[in-house]
Amino acid sequence: MPKLSVIVPFYNVQQFAPDTLRSLRLNARKDFEFILVDDHSKDGTPAILERAAEDLSDVAQVRHIRHEKNGGLATARNTGLDAAQGEYLTFLDGDDWLAPGYLAELVAAIEDLGCDFVRTDHVQATARARTVHRVPIGRRWEAFDPRAAILPADRTTSVDYAYAWAGAYHRRLLDKGLLHFTDGLRTAEDRPWIWKLHREAESFAVISLLGVFYRRGVASSLTQIGDVRQLDFIRAFDQVIEETAQDPDADKLLPKAVRTYCAIIAHHLADESKWEPAVAKQLRTMSAAAIKRMPQDALGDVLETMDMHRSSKLRRLRRRVTTAKAAA
Repeated sequence: MPKLSVIVPFYNVQQFAPDTLRSLRLNARKDFEFILVDDHSKDGTPAILERAAEDLSDVAQVRHIRHEKNGGLATARNTGLDAAQGEYLTFLDGDDWLAPGYLAELVAAIEDLGCDFVRTDHVQATARARTVHRVPIGRRWEAFDPRAAILPADRTTSVDYAYAWAGAYHRRLLDKGLLHFTDGLRTAEDRPWIWKLHREAESFAVISLLGVFYRRGVASSLTQIGDVRQLDFIRAFDQVIEETAQDPDADKLLPKAVRTYCAIIAHHLADESKWEPAVAKQLRTMSAAAIKRMPQDALGDVLETMDMHRSSKLRRLRRRVTTAKAAA
């Protein structure tokens, strides 16, 4: 059994893949497994990965998998999870990179702590600028209950730091069915995933370890493109609400889930200029329907306590639903 499996999906990232692969070589060990998943790239990425798989095989265990059709990041990660054999697992996106020696430190930390998963800080790279982003928890290098890190509802907490690649995960989570993503989600795939981890895993820790470099502002990144795929955030947060509503502590946890959902809707509505006109209209329609589906008591409390600018946008959507119902 490999000590660590690193799952790396790639899609049309020929410009950045060499940096990603070079960083894997600088982290390689014979007991590490690199799973390179090509999500049916249409540029030069497949050729780069073929060469890299051969090149890396002398320093680590390598598995190169190519999808016959594009399925999106969640599906590509699931392919990697299905193939992974490691005692521990982590992720890396195909346009990001790692500091030399980071993976060995990550494995040493989770082994020492003995918990289900660990979360790490990361460095955001925008052009030449570098910004450190920290897990929003002050308690570090100590294992504790993941459920305790979901609340409070009115603050940024660990479930808002939803980057799957910012951490490592014990294989027992995979065996329990907690590491797979919702198949086919094109965006916000980390949101239901991180909520599930925090509701159902038994222990986690936050470690002060910097080593993941997250590339922002890439023109081809889905977060930069205002097309219909971004509307998958609605499906992702509907899943968060639905699953959290079934939790024994739903009355405590739902206000947090609803508040986060509302904040994301307001964020997208405030940035309508990036959307194609037809998609912007679909965004408003789907957001109004989402507000109707939310637990209304929790929604009312959220709108009362949210800042005026965002709550006014959401109240207009809520009135739109009420008006449409009355007209019908």
